[in-house]
Amino acid sequence: MATAVTDWTSNLRQLGKNLPLEAIAIPVGFLLLLGLLLLPVPTLLLDLFFTFNIALSLVIIFLAISAERPLSFSVFPTVLLFATLLRLSLNVASTRVVLTTGHEGSDAAGKVIEAFGSVLVGGNYIVGIVVFAILVIINFVVVTKGAGRVSEVTARFTLDAMPGKQMAVDADLAAGLITQDQARTRRREIASEADFYGSMDGASKFVRGDAIAGLLVLIINILGGLLIGTMQHGMGIGMALERYTLLAVGDGLVAQVPSLLLSVATAIIVTRVSGEESLHQQTATQFNNVEAWWLAACILALLGIIPGMPHVAFLALAALTAAGGWMLGRKRATVKEEAAKKAEEAPATPRELTWQDVQQADRIGLEVGYALVALIDSNQGGSLVTRIRGIRKKLTYELGFLVPQVHIRDNLDLRPESYQIMVNGVVIGRGEVKPARELAIHSGMVHGELQGLRTKDPTFGLDAVWIDPAQRDYARSLGYTVVDASTTIATHLNKILQDHSHMLLGHDETQQLVDKLAAVSPKLVEELIPKKITIGVLTQVLQGLLAEGVAIRDLRGVLAALAPVAEKVTDIEELIGVARVALGRMIVQNYVAHGEELGVMTLAPELEQVLHGTVRRANGGNVPIEPELAEGLLRAVSASAQEELNADRPAVLVTSPTLRPWLSRILRPRVPGLAVLSYAELPEDLNLRVNRSVTVQARQNAA
Repeated sequence: MATAVTDWTSNLRQLGKNLPLEAIAIPVGFLLLLGLLLLPVPTLLLDLFFTFNIALSLVIIFLAISAERPLSFSVFPTVLLFATLLRLSLNVASTRVVLTTGHEGSDAAGKVIEAFGSVLVGGNYIVGIVVFAILVIINFVVVTKGAGRVSEVTARFTLDAMPGKQMAVDADLAAGLITQDQARTRRREIASEADFYGSMDGASKFVRGDAIAGLLVLIINILGGLLIGTMQHGMGIGMALERYTLLAVGDGLVAQVPSLLLSVATAIIVTRVSGEESLHQQTATQFNNVEAWWLAACILALLGIIPGMPHVAFLALAALTAAGGWMLGRKRATVKEEAAKKAEEAPATPRELTWQDVQQADRIGLEVGYALVALIDSNQGGSLVTRIRGIRKKLTYELGFLVPQVHIRDNLDLRPESYQIMVNGVVIGRGEVKPARELAIHSGMVHGELQGLRTKDPTFGLDAVWIDPAQRDYARSLGYTVVDASTTIATHLNKILQDHSHMLLGHDETQQLVDKLAAVSPKLVEELIPKKITIGVLTQVLQGLLAEGVAIRDLRGVLAALAPVAEKVTDIEELIGVARVALGRMIVQNYVAHGEELGVMTLAPELEQVLHGTVRRANGGNVPIEPELAEGLLRAVSASAQEELNADRPAVLVTSPTLRPWLSRILRPRVPGLAVLSYAELPEDLNLRVNRSVTVQARQNAA
């Protein structure tokens, strides 16, 4: 038996060492609340509990004031619940003492109740009732009702804004602006904020109910005391009413003051704007307006000198307000002086380089000379930024992915009227424009000459003339195409972005496209990515399509075509060919309207047979074509394509699927306007007309 007791004592002691103090305090506090509700409490202990209740309310309101943001005091709803239960338990305990010992004297219920009932209201129970009623009105009608309404509205708007905040986190994560851990932390904060304001909406009802309970307890104490005093203790009605009303008012006041403090704390928490500063820091910062203090001092001084006004009060307060404004002005001047000193001292101690100083190349950059700055400044009437925004919108729709922003900056190393366009930090195009003139471009058929500065159109290399704006209408009447400097730069940028769109599509953009498609075709994406095709491989396929001028708007069609062959085919060019077949109608519609006949060029059978043999010998590597054959092929295709374009027809070369990738790679960069298609890409219902058969007789024989 002794051994068992010893073991039990040892285990209890060990448990006390392992449990933290807060883990013990909450259960013990709950037991004390039950004791106050069920057991009679000595007056000395009751005084201690009343004092503790007031101290707890003060601590809570100061914590609410010093919290940097509402979530910093996230335990407040639960604390509010326990504080309300403590106050109601004290009301029950004090009611028991007042009704059982109230006939013995004003101090029968303890010194705290006596002080609040006698000292604070001067021993006049009517005054006490009035004061108590005013406190209840302030607490219930003003503070509690306002805090409850703010809690309700804040909870509703927080919950409504929660999906948008979650999407913003996902967007930042997808854009690489934050890491996975940061995204997880922000999601947790969003969820905690919604839970907190939802809890505050419910907790505010505790405060409201507490105010009503205080009023009802006062009425019950007065009526109960009157009955007990007259019927059980033989007291007169007047004496019983005075004795028990004072005790009831004291009991009500000692509970109502902490209740009012908690109501104010609740209002402070729910009306706070989230930030990184506490309430007193925000107040000190936002009241730091010297002009407002001086204006208030002047108005108070004017009121103070009006005859009949209390001169001393108004003039004294005006002096204090002026002193406050003067002190704030001195403080502001001191801060400015310190900032100026730090700015002067900064060059003396050069800052060490960090990773923040490492700058990535802009995806799209436009640098202009200083004479062209007015074109990008909307305050000076520049329209280039608006035109570039329109180009991005048009290309985003046409290409099928979001074209990155164009970063525009001036470059003093350029000539004043020059500009350069960069993609991924590489200069792709340069040009020179005259901001005070307009560019008249030779359209091929003009009926006269223009006076001006002869030049070349920077976009297509056509003959052009920089003319005075007054000649615009005359130049157009002669058949010239006239554009201003902003349009010239915008057109050049549009052409470069179209030709190099494959350089703008990366892994992140591909992931965004896949995520967007997953919202409407989840099974397709789930089956294919990343089980059969990785984002890296898909990115290369899409880049290959864009490099050949094929839009990727129909990503669903691309993935559906790749799904059956993804595990068998690993060569990127073969995957691109499969995707092109799926996009055949979209490719063809760029050259002929629906239902019309498409005129094409083909290779002569002998030439195509020679090229097939050359490609087969390459066996997937570099094609070993003879220089003379390559030169003749390029010359013949270029001449045929130019004849097609001169006849106002698209230059479309159709060949076998085996030759198409190789011919496209060597011909398209060297023959402007040429499109190379395979027979497999042509829709079955398309009407074809062979306009030209390309042959290289001499080079073929030599081969």
